Amino acid sequence: RINGSIPPEIENLTRLTYLKLSSNKISGVIPPQLSNLRNLDYLDFSSNQLLGEVPIIEYRSFLRYLDLSHNLLNGPIPKELGTLCTLEHLGMSGNYLNGKIPAELAFLPDLKYLNLSHNHLSGKIPSCICSLQPLSSIDFSYNALEGQQFPHRFQDVCPSQRLMGRDLCSEVEHFCPWAPSFSFHRRNRVVHLLAISLSIIVLVAFLKLGFKFFCHRNAKENRNKVKAMMKNGDMCSIWNYDGRIAYEDIVKATEDFNIRYCIGTGSYGSVYKARLPSGRVVALKKLHLLEAEEPAFDKSFRNEVQVLTNIRHRNIVKLYGFCLHSRCMFLVYEYMERGSLFCALRNDAEAVELGWSRRVNIVKGTAHALCYMHRDCIPPIVHRDISSKNILLNSELEASVSDFGTARLLYPDSSNQTVIAGTLGYVAPELAYTMVVTEKCDIYSFGVVALEIIMGKHPGELLSLLSSPSAQNIMLKDVLDPRLSPPADRLIAQDVVLVAKLAIACLHSEPKSRPTMQHVSQEFLVGRRPLAKPFNAISLLAK
Repeated sequence: RINGSIPPEIENLTRLTYLKLSSNKISGVIPPQLSNLRNLDYLDFSSNQLLGEVPIIEYRSFLRYLDLSHNLLNGPIPKELGTLCTLEHLGMSGNYLNGKIPAELAFLPDLKYLNLSHNHLSGKIPSCICSLQPLSSIDFSYNALEGQQFPHRFQDVCPSQRLMGRDLCSEVEHFCPWAPSFSFHRRNRVVHLLAISLSIIVLVAFLKLGFKFFCHRNAKENRNKVKAMMKNGDMCSIWNYDGRIAYEDIVKATEDFNIRYCIGTGSYGSVYKARLPSGRVVALKKLHLLEAEEPAFDKSFRNEVQVLTNIRHRNIVKLYGFCLHSRCMFLVYEYMERGSLFCALRNDAEAVELGWSRRVNIVKGTAHALCYMHRDCIPPIVHRDISSKNILLNSELEASVSDFGTARLLYPDSSNQTVIAGTLGYVAPELAYTMVVTEKCDIYSFGVVALEIIMGKHPGELLSLLSSPSAQNIMLKDVLDPRLSPPADRLIAQDVVLVAKLAIACLHSEPKSRPTMQHVSQEFLVGRRPLAKPFNAISLLAK
């Protein structure tokens, strides 16, 4: 895979029409000199590690395809993108973009694909964007947006947005800048449409008066129903692709939670696999009936809903819905096909399938998720139970952090004192004498998990040896998972050494001496460093 940054000298390729660098490890910022490539027709930088803001690409470009998805881009979406009148495909999902969706995107007459999902966008969705006739695919999910009910052809928009705590299908941003006609035929079509519209305006006005009276009466009744529901503590928010309440779909898909759909059981609940009518496979975490009456378990479930409906990251398990009722409590998650990291490492066949490259990527994904929780969430979130059991793997063996039942929001004006929580063997040692929760607790747990991933088992006794003088003599090669051959590839070997180095730093007995998750995440993004000595000669505690 290609790494490093994109050189600004790329502007010298003036005749370049096609540039695809997706699914690499390219870092740094996107050089603004790209704007000088006037003949560029296709640009794909997706699935890299690019930072900074989206550069302004001038209107003189003939760009037809632009995909910057799954990077680390931040800042607003440039309104200048609305000048790319030939653009047909615009993908910017899976970044950290913020601000409003620019209404200038409605100036793109040929736009067919628009994906801005999994960002930090806010505000109202400009209604005029959805009126673009060629547009056949649109996804604004996993943002904090408000806006309109989209036409049926646009899938999976309202359900995801509702889960972010906003009602996407309520208010509409009616203001939209004037979009010029791009052809004589289009201008004529608009004139004809306006003429037809004017002929029925009077009729619509009368209908509106009657409809407004009807809606006002129904709205009042609905508000009373919602107040009564919240007063009784009943909350149910589960959506299928069409945005309708789908509680019945859940019950039907599991045959009323039949045991044959159960894929796991814990101390206070069971996990079920269900296929919804839409075709989506989900995991249901259902609280046992007796435990549902226990205030502690009830609080844990509600806490998980509160946390997961307000965060979104590619390495954090997605919450699709929930039902919190005194007689039936369950959460609806995305289904992770390969189960927990804990089980994968304890199965010899699956452990071998988890080669060094995949293990390093699991460590990186977990680090990026924790960095997002500690740094990008307001207030910051401490998970408090990071362990291999709470890291789930999808079909591609990519990691997602799960189980936020004990997560804690760190408010600056609070003492942040709480009872001890976490899994034995992963809990930070300082929690034995203090009840103050900080991000450093998660960082210690991450260090344990990182070592567990490269060792293939829980570090156990190694943790107690780290502070002893004899630890200086422990060689890295001697603690690696024996089920895998030592990394032969030089680049992978550098990655494994970096994981070990960062894991040891995170396990420092003094919390203040541990690195932040932002530092750990950036270390993985910076790139590999040459090894000072042969891999077999490197000590576990090497600096």
